[in-house]
Amino acid sequence: MADHQWTSKFPGLKSLEPEITNLLLRTSMVVDLPAGTRIFGPGQSPENYLLLLEGTVRVQQVSENGREIVLYRVAAGQSCALTTACLMGYEDYQAEGVAETAVTAVAIPRATFDEAIARSAAFRKFVFTAFSVNVTTLFKLIEEVAFSRIDERLAQRLLQLADAAGHIEITHQQLAAELGSAREVIGRQLNEFQRRGWVTTSRGSIDLTNPGALRQLATMH
Repeated sequence: MADHQWTSKFPGLKSLEPEITNLLLRTSMVVDLPAGTRIFGPGQSPENYLLLLEGTVRVQQVSENGREIVLYRVAAGQSCALTTACLMGYEDYQAEGVAETAVTAVAIPRATFDEAIARSAAFRKFVFTAFSVNVTTLFKLIEEVAFSRIDERLAQRLLQLADAAGHIEITHQQLAAELGSAREVIGRQLNEFQRRGWVTTSRGSIDLTNPGALRQLATMH
């Protein structure tokens, strides 16, 4: 995709003033990052406002003892809420962003971001609308971790991750990070699901043998 076409990927940018569109196109870069790239991390200051064109970025928090929780994912056509907050508040990152797949993104320099925010009501609406959607996602995660049962959440996530054949390539540690839990807790719950005949587990993979039972558990509340 040619650099000058990237604005068409974001419906909210179609109403930008021509001078703001020209500013974005003149000063921004389209970058390609391989899977596994650490895009930002704790203590770093954001240099660019990133808009994803292709791929997925996983934003996660890692505690001092190494426990992880996946906060949210940024997909094509989206921006990163944490980057937005840090740019607006002139704060450093408190979490890390990792390219979960190969990623193509637009990097809008901080100076351009600040100028566009100051000059364009349409750009402000685009940024704040995307930010509010991501914040809502974060609040849902907090609600799930605080108030939902781990067996229900695990059943729901297994159903989301499974392919058409009911197969998932994932480790207990990765599942724990997805759910904000400990690996041991997830292991015990998977063993219980296996005892009931709902799943079979092997090293690094899970197969759903009774997705109906998992679906019933996942929709109990």
